[in-house]
Formats: sequence, C-alpha cells, structure tokens
Amino acid sequence: MRRRRLWRWAVVVWAVAVTVAGGATLWLQDSRPPGEDGKTYRWQEFEPRPTHDSDCPGPGKTPTPRPDGTVVDCAYAYSTVEP
Repeated sequence: MRRRRLWRWAVVVWAVAVTVAGGATLWLQDSRPPGEDGKTYRWQEFEPRPTHDSDCPGPGKTPTPRPDGTVVDCAYAYSTVEP
C-alpha cells in the first residue's frame, strides 16, 4: 500500500510540474512575430558585395592584380540552409 501511495505522489508531482512548465511557456511566449518591434532577431536579406568588382571576381577565378602591388585574398562561404 505504501508503494502505491508513493507512486501516486510521484505521478501527481510530475503532472503538476508539466502543467506549470507548459503554462509558463505559453505565458512568457511573445505574441508578436520576431522582428516586428525591431529589437528581436530576424533574418536579414542582403547580398554582400566587395567594394570593387575586380577585387574578388568569384569562386575559382584569379583576382585581378592591383597596380600598387597589394595582394588580394578572397574568401567565400556558402550556406545550404534556406530561411
């Protein structure tokens, strides 16, 4: 009989904890979509470009040498994740 009572208490405590956590999640959740107030994170739509088109012509191509002898090193990063 004692084990059954302990088991019931454990189930009741678990159910109360789940209910409170779910309620807190709903209560603390922001009702507006992100970015609407300008303070929260949102995806930025932009396409970065080098300052001079000849500096970094594109992946796999050799940059045009500058007349002053400055070395140009281009790095490219691509993401396969779609927003």
